[in-house]
Amino acid sequence: MLFPLVRPLLFTLDPERAHRLSLAGLKRAPTGGLPRHDPALAVSLGGLSFPSPVGVAPGYDKDAEVPDALLGLGFGFVEVGTITPMPQAGNPKPRLFRLAEDHAVINRMGFNNGGAEAAHGRLRKRAGRPGIVGINIGANKDSDDRFADYALMTELMAPLANYLTVNISSPNTPGLRDLQAGDALKHLLDGVFAARGANGPPVFLKLAPDLDPKEIDAIARVALDSPLAALIISNTTLARPPLTSRHADEAGGLSGAPLAPIALQRLKDFRKATGGQIPLIAAGGIDSADSAWDRIVAGASLVQLYSAMVYQGPMLGRRIARGLSQRLQREGFASIEDAIGSQA
Repeated sequence: MLFPLVRPLLFTLDPERAHRLSLAGLKRAPTGGLPRHDPALAVSLGGLSFPSPVGVAPGYDKDAEVPDALLGLGFGFVEVGTITPMPQAGNPKPRLFRLAEDHAVINRMGFNNGGAEAAHGRLRKRAGRPGIVGINIGANKDSDDRFADYALMTELMAPLANYLTVNISSPNTPGLRDLQAGDALKHLLDGVFAARGANGPPVFLKLAPDLDPKEIDAIARVALDSPLAALIISNTTLARPPLTSRHADEAGGLSGAPLAPIALQRLKDFRKATGGQIPLIAAGGIDSADSAWDRIVAGASLVQLYSAMVYQGPMLGRRIARGLSQRLQREGFASIEDAIGSQA
């Protein structure tokens, strides 16, 4: 309830500074036991039991600084990162823009993070604590061998992750999205699964929304022939639907409300391309129980959010979960798993 009072002050600050302040606040939050979740919201995916389908998308906690505090806010899972082998500063500032009139964000951060060694130390300290924490891995911008970067990150992070996400969909690292192409994607995944080993955590693949039908079909074929546990649909978009903010023409990936129809359509496209044979996780423009419900009935097993918290505060995940419980009752479903793909 405090957030509506604090938001005007936060919005006077540079977005990156406001973000750091929010992390600092969460570092001071108690990290005791996890909150209780409605049992009807539990989802099984990749051998994991998610207590709620509502999670935090990567990008908020890039360096694995506050995953337990985020779980304590009522999220069913948290995905940290993107983490790269070596620390990197990311792209020049300014690189993060609020489009308040559009309830959107544009970023061109460029995988800024403190690197694998620092994140590994933090994650090792929380080993054994309850709660599902996924680790989103990427390649360094100046890497001579990005395939090797992903294999290395898999080897380092697999022992500490409930799941791993291979992120090849950021628009802010030149050439990264080229790894989504069929042959390159197969080569990349072969290296990841070899590095993970037979008993490692499930692996998810995060994809861009800016894909044409042929690219979607090619990715689907590779995914279905691999041990991938899920596809995350989707990252930010380079498209520019109608926007009113003065920052509308900034370069980078667009997230938030204007991404919602694009991401929903891409979710439907991948559901069709895969024949429903691989679980899907929805991200992009999810800001309410209704928008989360739309993704779930379209085929998403889980949903992730980040940009909406900029405008609605850190308790949004808890509110969405509560709204999903109410929606289940209204629609006559016994569990959220019964609703997944019910309108696909």
